[in-house]
Amino acid sequence: MEKMVRIIKNLRTIHRYNGYIHMKSIPGASRELVNEAEMYADRLSVNIEIPREGNLRLLAPEKNHESVFMPMKYIHQGVLTSKKDRRKFRHAPRFVPAGQSTQMIIGATNENDKDILTLSSALYKRESMRRVYYSGYIPVNSYDNRLPVIDRAPLVRENRLYQADWLMRFYGFRANEIVDDSYPNLDLEIDPKLAWALRHPEAFPVDLNKADYQLILRVPGIGVKSTKLIVTSRRYGRITVPVLKKMGVVLKKAQYFITCGELPFLTVNELNPEVVRNLLVRKNPKKDPRTQLSLIFPE
Repeated sequence: MEKMVRIIKNLRTIHRYNGYIHMKSIPGASRELVNEAEMYADRLSVNIEIPREGNLRLLAPEKNHESVFMPMKYIHQGVLTSKKDRRKFRHAPRFVPAGQSTQMIIGATNENDKDILTLSSALYKRESMRRVYYSGYIPVNSYDNRLPVIDRAPLVRENRLYQADWLMRFYGFRANEIVDDSYPNLDLEIDPKLAWALRHPEAFPVDLNKADYQLILRVPGIGVKSTKLIVTSRRYGRITVPVLKKMGVVLKKAQYFITCGELPFLTVNELNPEVVRNLLVRKNPKKDPRTQLSLIFPE
């Protein structure tokens, strides 16, 4: 840690490097070293690695969560102190302006997605935490029986966790809405937002010409940018299918969860969640859902 701090200090003060520096802090680092690193780095990271402390001790007996969370606490306190000082003194130093981040390894131990996202949600409540990264476990040897035997990294699961993380950060979802005791793991076949919608058909269909921003944001196939465009555009006219297409709405998904006057499609409640799921999981469905019902549920 001392060597890394010396390097970034030299980069800033001797070589006059003004570019972006992302530094990894060492678990167990002292407050003094963390505070000094904050003066020169744009972002500091302390990697949690394993969500459950018991599993962390199993794979890395020399580590514990306290040694990880203490530097995180020092970074957080330094960021808050810096912001407070800058309100009083215009030229006060700015510590780690890009905040802090962390990383968790996915698939090396038996944590479920509920464990992972619950921890991520708690971390995001800290103002200084900007990103939680998820890294699929990559098997590199077969002789350590503490590690699972898998052929490849769980990349699909990793991707679903990033999608769920996005929902928490930008869509107003809570972790216990995405995963809970009944559904402790993310569905690998469909994205978390669609999975939530299929589990809560009572929330749909959403009238795009009347619903508020937060409700529209929960419609599968409609993102943050499109939601803002919908709310702004309906002040000047009704929202129609051609308008939605121009906005970039993914109607393949959204059509089952919305109404906007003239949509000819059946909604999730008229079909049922399982039918909608089957239609969306099927590759390139080209027929009208009403004609596909006989394929899914033969008469």
